[in-house]
Amino acid sequence: MELRQLRYFVAVADSRHFGRAAEQLHIVQPAVSQQIRRLERELSVTLLDRSTRRVALTDAGRVFLGHAREAIAAADRAQAAARELGAPTVRTLRLGTSAGLGDYLTHVLRDFSRRQPNITVDLVRLTERERIAHLSGGDLDVAFVRRRPDSEMARHLRYAHVRADLLVAALPTGVTTARRRTVRLAELASLPVRLPPRDANPLLVDAVLGACREAGFEPSHAPASNDQDMLAMIAAGGASWTVFYPDQAYLLARQALPGIAFRRLASPPIKIETALVHRADNHSPHLLDLIAAARAVTPSDPTAR
Repeated sequence: MELRQLRYFVAVADSRHFGRAAEQLHIVQPAVSQQIRRLERELSVTLLDRSTRRVALTDAGRVFLGHAREAIAAADRAQAAARELGAPTVRTLRLGTSAGLGDYLTHVLRDFSRRQPNITVDLVRLTERERIAHLSGGDLDVAFVRRRPDSEMARHLRYAHVRADLLVAALPTGVTTARRRTVRLAELASLPVRLPPRDANPLLVDAVLGACREAGFEPSHAPASNDQDMLAMIAAGGASWTVFYPDQAYLLARQALPGIAFRRLASPPIKIETALVHRADNHSPHLLDLIAAARAVTPSDPTAR
C-alpha cells in the first residue's frame, strides 16, 4: 500500500468523480483509476461502486476512508516536523488578534514562548472578518476568533475552542453596592446600553440584546465610542452601561476610575466563546503548543478584591 494510493482514493471519495479528482491531483485520470484498482486488489475488497454515473463509496470504502484520512494526516504531520527540524532556528508565527483580549494575550504569549522559545510571534490586529479571510488566503498562520467560520470556510479551516468568557458590565457605581460582584440584567433595564454598531461586532451585539430580551426587556441605546470615552460618559452621570470581555475589564478596573463599577452579568450571564483557527493543511507542531498555552490561562476577574 502506497501513500499516493491513499491520497488518490480520498480525492475520488471527496469529489465522487475520477476526472475531478485527477484535476485536483494534477495527474491524468487513468493513473488515478489504475492506482485505486491496485489498492483494491491489495486489500481484496471493492472500495468504490463504479456502476452508476456518479462514483459512490461501498460499505468497505466508507470504513476505509476514515483510516485513510488518519494515515495521510499522520504522514503530513511527520513531513511538517521533519521540515521544521531542517528549517532556520528562529521562525515566525503570524497570529491574528482582536480587541478585548487584555492581559490574556500577554499570558498566552509568555506561556507559548516557554514551550517554543525559537518561534517569534508576529501579532496582526484585524477585524474578525479580515482574520478569517487572511487565514484562508494564507496571510495568517492562526487567529483568535469568537465565531465559527461559515460552512464553506469551515471546510478549509480547523477550529480549536480555547476559552469561554462571561461578559462584564461597566456601570455607574450608584446602580450597585461595593459588596456585590454581579448585577442582574433586569436591574439595568431602565438604563440605555452603549454597544458598537452591529456590523462592527454582530456576535457581541446579538449576545447582549438576546440576553436582555431573555431577561424581559428591550434595551434602549446610547452612543458608543472608544472605551475611555464611554467610561467617562458613564462616570460623569450619563446613566448608561456597556460590556467588556473580562480581561479587558480587568485592565480598566485596575485604573480605579471614579464613578465606575465592574460587575459580572447574571440572570442570564452572557458567555462568548473564543477559539484559535488555522488552515486545515497547516500541520505545524507549534500550533498545538499555542492552543495548549491559550487553554492554560485562567480568565481574569475584574470584580475580585
